Amino acid sequence: MEVKGETHSMLCNFEVLGLLRDIQAGRGQKKPNKFQTNLATITYETIKSLENWPCVHHTGEGIAAAMKALTPFKLTPAEKLQLINLCPSSAVEIQLIVEESEERLSEAQVEELLDLLSTHLPGPEKEEGEEEGMEDESEVQDDANS
Repeated sequence: MEVKGETHSMLCNFEVLGLLRDIQAGRGQKKPNKFQTNLATITYETIKSLENWPCVHHTGEGIAAAMKALTPFKLTPAEKLQLINLCPSSAVEIQLIVEESEERLSEAQVEELLDLLSTHLPGPEKEEGEEEGMEDESEVQDDANS
C-alpha cells in the first residue's frame, strides 16, 4: 500500500509537549484501543521529562520568529531543530550543534545566533537575587565549617 501526499516533518520538543498534553487531556483523541494500553504511562513519563527542557518556556510565536531569524545562517533543518530544542547559551554549545561551525560561522554570527535564540526562546525567569542567594548560602556553609 502506498501513501500519496505523505509529508515528513520533524517536530520540536515544544510541539511534542503540546501534542502529548492534548492526548493526556483527551483532546482530538478517540477512546484508547487494546493496542494503546500503555499510552497513558508513556504520555505521562514523556511530559514529565520534557518539563525539564527549555521547551516548557517557549511559545509558538517565539519558535516561528526564531525559525525566520535563523534563515540567513544557512543551517540544516536538523541544526535548526537542535538549536530550538537545546537553546544553547554559549559558543561551545553552538559548535557542538552546528557541523563544521568554525568554517560556516564567524564569531560575530555565533554571537548573533545566541542573541536571537535568547530573544525569541527565553528560558526560565531567574528571580532577582537568586544567584546572590545561592552565593550567600555557600558563604554561610563555609563560615560554619571554619
